[in-house]
Amino acid sequence: MNNRDVSSALVIGASGGIGSSITAHLQSKAKYGHVWALDRRSIPRIDLLDESSIIAAANRIAEENSKITLFIIATGFLHNIEHKPEKRLEDVTETSLMHAFAVNAAGPAMVLKHFLPLAPKKGRSVFACLSARVGSIEDNTLGGWHSYRASKAALNQLVRTMAIELRRTRPDAILASIHPGTTATNLSAPFSKQGLDVRSPEVAAVQIVNVLENLTPQDSGSFFDHMGKPIPW
Repeated sequence: MNNRDVSSALVIGASGGIGSSITAHLQSKAKYGHVWALDRRSIPRIDLLDESSIIAAANRIAEENSKITLFIIATGFLHNIEHKPEKRLEDVTETSLMHAFAVNAAGPAMVLKHFLPLAPKKGRSVFACLSARVGSIEDNTLGGWHSYRASKAALNQLVRTMAIELRRTRPDAILASIHPGTTATNLSAPFSKQGLDVRSPEVAAVQIVNVLENLTPQDSGSFFDHMGKPIPW
């Protein structure tokens, strides 16, 4: 590799349902000379809860002289055996809140801290974080899911404020949040109700990449759905 004239793409969370489909879709596109697919088992490995792994991965990619023009953080946490989306206020626990914020907000923030400096100083590049419509404060009319909603709202604010700072040094770079829509993955499977527009990860990947490839620097710091429509904060 070692060629700054060839555009590369990078996906963090490449082993997940949406992340793996995004990676495969990008690998099929001739415009990207190389697609980095990073997760906790890749080389280099990256763990959102381990900043040292994030630093090491960023340094490795910098050493390869990769010209990253599309960067996607395709990670997210909604539930596991220990933590479930809260239906009522009394279900909220400190551990659930802290875990959701660690994975959905703090982790991506540390990734952006160390990877945004790799963006070309001149020329278009796109950095995106998969967020969720339920992270919109204005759009919240149902309540519940307190930890997930709040952590995604925090992610959106981080994207917004980091985009403002990024604009000062890399005016052609774009940083945005994107809602992938309801997708048939392990994350959303228990909560996919009949009647919802549930799409395959492959379809979601194409839609997400299409939106990102059509953003302009004026869109930096914004929040979009998988069809490219703005979502209120």
